[in-house]
Amino acid sequence: MDAQRALLDELMGSARNLTEEERRGHKEIKWDDKEVCGFYMVKFCPHDLFVNTKSDLGACPKIHDAKLKESFESSPRHDSYVPRFEAELAHFCEKLVMDLDRKVRRGRERLAQEVEVPPPPPMPVEKSEQLSILEEKIKNLLESVEALGEAGKVDEAEALMRKVDLLNIEKTALTLQPHTDKVLMLTQEKKMALCETCGSFLIANDALERTQSHVTGKQHIGYGLVRDFLSEYRETKEKAREEERAAREKEAEERRKLREQEVDGRHRSVSADRDKNRHRETDRTDRRDRERSRDRNNRVSHNNMGRAPDRRYNNNNFRNGGDRNRDRYRGRDNSRSRSPARHGRR
Repeated sequence: MDAQRALLDELMGSARNLTEEERRGHKEIKWDDKEVCGFYMVKFCPHDLFVNTKSDLGACPKIHDAKLKESFESSPRHDSYVPRFEAELAHFCEKLVMDLDRKVRRGRERLAQEVEVPPPPPMPVEKSEQLSILEEKIKNLLESVEALGEAGKVDEAEALMRKVDLLNIEKTALTLQPHTDKVLMLTQEKKMALCETCGSFLIANDALERTQSHVTGKQHIGYGLVRDFLSEYRETKEKAREEERAAREKEAEERRKLREQEVDGRHRSVSADRDKNRHRETDRTDRRDRERSRDRNNRVSHNNMGRAPDRRYNNNNFRNGGDRNRDRYRGRDNSRSRSPARHGRR
């Protein structure tokens, strides 16, 4: 019925049965409306998995439409909406699995616990008297069997032994009757097993048909889909986190290398500046030293040029006639000694 309705909606539109007035106020449903089930759009809706089972979640309150799903899958916004729908579905499935795991733990504890058999209750007086009568009959019959055996009456002795066996069975039934129900329950409990996927109780070593019927049942398949989806979703998220972590580490490594390169560049720049400053300072020092040396040489040259005539004059005097000079000076001394004034003074 739903498939036929969906086919008619696809051919004639969802407003095919509306009147003209109703069509005016009718709003065409789109896949991104809040009324549409995002779980159904992206994967599956858990409400559809457990119909008519013990885990039935009831009907989904949102719209499931195959035409809307096709529109969603062909939409250019498909890839941007898938992560959000998957996250919402994973959150819903995690709640289901948490409740199921609690049920499985309780069932496992129930199967694992040791059931202690309570001590037998005291036997009623009536049954105690019946038991005493039976024991007395059995005792008497055994004595008769022994006597017949000594007398060689084998057939009669065997007949009495059959009666003894019947009395013993009656005695056993009378003794164990209060515990029969408890023993049966414990025996059945020991034969139970638990399905870890869906939490159902099974009979251990059951027939293959019944086991196959459980495995192919809605509840088992439904919880298997839920668990598989959660496992894939977590693996995808973990892989995405690993890739993001690797990308961050790679980016951090690149930033570190860039900083090291910048630091090395600054160090090289500072070293180059220092070398340039050192060379400039050395050049200035050398220039000052050269200037000082030039000034010193100029001063020395100037002084040497002022003294050169005296040296040449003295040298010429000595070369051309030092004796004549001495004679001239001696003559001056003689003329001074012949002066009348000087003589008169004397």
